[in-house]
Amino acid sequence: MNKFYITTAIDYVNDTIHIGHAFQKIAADVLARYYRIVLGKENVFFLTGTDEYGQKAEKAARQASISPSEFVKKISDSDQKQQDALNISYDRFIRTTDEDHTKVAQEIWKRVNNNGDIYLGKYEGLYCEGCEAYYEQSDLIDGKCPFHPSLEIKKITEENYFFKWSKYKDFLINHLKKNQDFIFPKERVNEMLKFAKNIKDIPISRSNFTWGVPIPNEPKQVMYVWFDALTNYLTGIGFLENEKLFKKFWPAEIHVLGKDNLRWHSLLWPAMLKCAGIDLPETILVNGFLTLNGQKISKSLGNIIRPTDWVRKYGADAVRYYLLRYTNLTDDSDISEEKLIQAYNSDLANGLGNTVSRVAKLAETANYKQMQSVSKTYVHIIAIEEYSEALFEFRFNDALSFIWKKITLLDRFINNEKPWELVKTKSQRLKTILDHAIDQIQEIAILLEPFLPTTAQKIEDQFKKPKITSQKPLFLRL
Repeated sequence: MNKFYITTAIDYVNDTIHIGHAFQKIAADVLARYYRIVLGKENVFFLTGTDEYGQKAEKAARQASISPSEFVKKISDSDQKQQDALNISYDRFIRTTDEDHTKVAQEIWKRVNNNGDIYLGKYEGLYCEGCEAYYEQSDLIDGKCPFHPSLEIKKITEENYFFKWSKYKDFLINHLKKNQDFIFPKERVNEMLKFAKNIKDIPISRSNFTWGVPIPNEPKQVMYVWFDALTNYLTGIGFLENEKLFKKFWPAEIHVLGKDNLRWHSLLWPAMLKCAGIDLPETILVNGFLTLNGQKISKSLGNIIRPTDWVRKYGADAVRYYLLRYTNLTDDSDISEEKLIQAYNSDLANGLGNTVSRVAKLAETANYKQMQSVSKTYVHIIAIEEYSEALFEFRFNDALSFIWKKITLLDRFINNEKPWELVKTKSQRLKTILDHAIDQIQEIAILLEPFLPTTAQKIEDQFKKPKITSQKPLFLRL
């Protein structure tokens, strides 16, 4: 691998993202930061953003008594603020209302149409406004959308343009069977294979609202939000606008998204790309959902946690650490503020923070001077097999567990060697002990960088100087 292009789902702008959405962005950020170390910053591109068209956005704007463009900008700005608070290192924050995106969506429409895969028809069936998705009766659970059970499933009749999705049924089934790494985790492949067998042509335009990407040469209809939104992955890296950038980074290595979006990304998106003559992405990484204290995170339950709510209290790195260490990315996980505080005190304050402070204080007291410091290189990070394999397999909790084992071992080493008893002697043994301890601290900082970037930088700055001095604690016990 000589380049790495990673994307997240773009969040719909009916409301500002909450901590559940942020979980996905943090996971993607870890991978982007890791590959910047391994491949170089110039060879990594990280895309995230907001999905801003569709019936929900138009309706929400109407309820707020402002124009759709004003409404979506307000939410998009808020979403970006939430991601920035978590130190998400995206290379572009795309908005589907961006001018270049409109051009790309229309170009893909033209290519699909020129291939003979778009026709005018009439849709009569079920529609979930929450998902902006069409459903069959068999898709519902007790007559409700599986992802928006509080919303009424609507029966709609509408003249639309249709995409010949069924034409690509065999292609999609073969692709899923031949490319077992296309969807991760693999157990979700059978779910998509089952759906693929019953693929029907799908409406890709709407005529009962106006807030959407205009269809070329059709003023009365706008693009179906999913047809428009999926093309953002092309827009983000310069399709039509920057040929050099696009050729360098497409196809994407990883699309990170929630399980509720899997159908569209694993079946509709590949069919669109195939029809348009564009290579398919390599892997779709499906994250699980978070619950809060055993409950679904929702406005109706009044338990929405914005990332900034926790960041203001505990700091971005503490939030990142807790969500990555005490969840499994691809499974549903339950979180709580109480557990976050426990992790903060035991792992960050008493564990990492205390060990770093001990080593720094010992070095300062001993007037220790180092000749050179460790630099962040490919060799250092890739050579540690257990750590790298955990990241390759998206086991972020295991990668962090590995780091904390190193912290524990270093702390135990200090306790056993008792360097404080040797400070006055300034013996070679003391130097040897401190050489090892500081080398381990520097390595820990390198390994921490994808996960806790601010903390890693603080440690690096403290320990890269020839003369090491003690600093205020990294994490004050709560």
